[in-house]
Amino acid sequence: MAMLKNSQKKRSTTGGFAGLFRKIALTIVAGTFFAASTAYAAKQAGIVIDANTGKVLYNQDSGGLRYPASLTKMMTLYLVFEALNSGKLTKSTPITMSAAAAGQAPTKLGVRAGGTFTVEQGILALVTRSANDVAWAFAETLGGSVPNFGKMMTAKARSLGMRNTIYVNPNGLPDDRQLTTARDQAMLGVALRQHFPQYYSYFSVRSFRFGKQVIGNHNHLLGRVAGVDGIKTGYTRAAGSNLATSARADGHSIVVVVLGERSAGARDARVTELVKRYLPQSSNGRGNFVIARSSPAAPQPLAIPAPVQSAAAMASKPVEVASASADLPPAAVPAPPAEINRIDQAFGDAPRKQAVAEASNDDDEDASPVKTAFAAPQAKSPAKAVSETEEKEEKEVAKSVSKSGDDSEDEDGVDNVTTASTSRSKDKGWTIQVGAAPSKELAEGLLDKAKAKGGKVLRSADPYTVAAVSDGAKIYRARFSGFRGQDSAVNACKALKRRGISCWASLE
Repeated sequence: MAMLKNSQKKRSTTGGFAGLFRKIALTIVAGTFFAASTAYAAKQAGIVIDANTGKVLYNQDSGGLRYPASLTKMMTLYLVFEALNSGKLTKSTPITMSAAAAGQAPTKLGVRAGGTFTVEQGILALVTRSANDVAWAFAETLGGSVPNFGKMMTAKARSLGMRNTIYVNPNGLPDDRQLTTARDQAMLGVALRQHFPQYYSYFSVRSFRFGKQVIGNHNHLLGRVAGVDGIKTGYTRAAGSNLATSARADGHSIVVVVLGERSAGARDARVTELVKRYLPQSSNGRGNFVIARSSPAAPQPLAIPAPVQSAAAMASKPVEVASASADLPPAAVPAPPAEINRIDQAFGDAPRKQAVAEASNDDDEDASPVKTAFAAPQAKSPAKAVSETEEKEEKEVAKSVSKSGDDSEDEDGVDNVTTASTSRSKDKGWTIQVGAAPSKELAEGLLDKAKAKGGKVLRSADPYTVAAVSDGAKIYRARFSGFRGQDSAVNACKALKRRGISCWASLE
């Protein structure tokens, strides 16, 4: 009997040690996986850049990898604006809400599956409510599927110089593969302003009406902090409270990005402090910081891979970029090829760890492929694509004039991107268009204003107007001719834009 008791005690002790070892092992494994999946979670990062010169005025781990949360929608909107410019979409194009889109977590616009919203309503819903369902529907429409749209987003990020950003969904809801840096988001903020001045004002909309809803903007700094004119808020538990914002006053221009704040209030307070401190220190309209603009994003293989590393390793050794008072690099630097890279890993072309599920609302803001006519953009020559853009935009101006009965014209109603297009001009050769108006007198006023502000840039140019009919409404294009060639016209237009004159270069 004594031997039996000793044997049972020995087995009990052995079993106890075995159970303890199993618990320790499970704890270590779970802890390792948790550390890897939260390596980027809610760590502060920030940057302030002078949007005129690209100089970094403030830097806090701006190259450290973080989760973007709803700042993701800035890139979704970039691709929507690009589709508007190319003519693939118009502001009135209906977008269908699929079941997958309608099933996204809040915050949402709330359109039922099978229902529709217009492109303009979708833009406003992303800017104000940060609607996750709308972002998903845009992705399905433009990319054919959400995974394909994620590749388009990532490819566009690389082309803009966003070296360390990977997108896998269009709304920023939790996915541990979706990563960015404060520096990359600042680059995107500048690119949105530079490449789409005709659409950028959407980011400053305080509220809009959708059906019976009046939807307010989650960016609390609009109207409260002098100079702030956008851009986007974001929040998930892992990301913390994020904000990318733009501020302009008296020729000064900065973009501020803050990531990983503990609350929306702390985030707003920090960004307010940075704007008030660094906006006066920025340059006063001098400089020529330009982010290169590529052709519209298409679902093509990504050519700039980054070496794969563990989450813990990347968090302990974040990718460093320019320090304070250094110039922000304007272009991407290709990383060396790797047998397995983070981009392939993110899109399922190489083994990856399963994402950790996280239920979360998007900010204090509170996968079946869908084939559409807008998937897989067809290649066009730059001249043809921009010519179609010009006509689309002028039709929008004509519609606006026709509905309002107003004889005045706002320059922002016209596509003013500096690029090449095909149009009819007074003389054969390259011209510059500075706007369009519903009357010849107002168009001539645009010319006079441009000539006065342009100085020597337009001293030898010939001003003229061209009448056109768009959607039954007559408009007048305000143009200058007499340029020696493409380089001359494009460089003149760049100089005018630095003086605050919207324009594009075009070829007859």
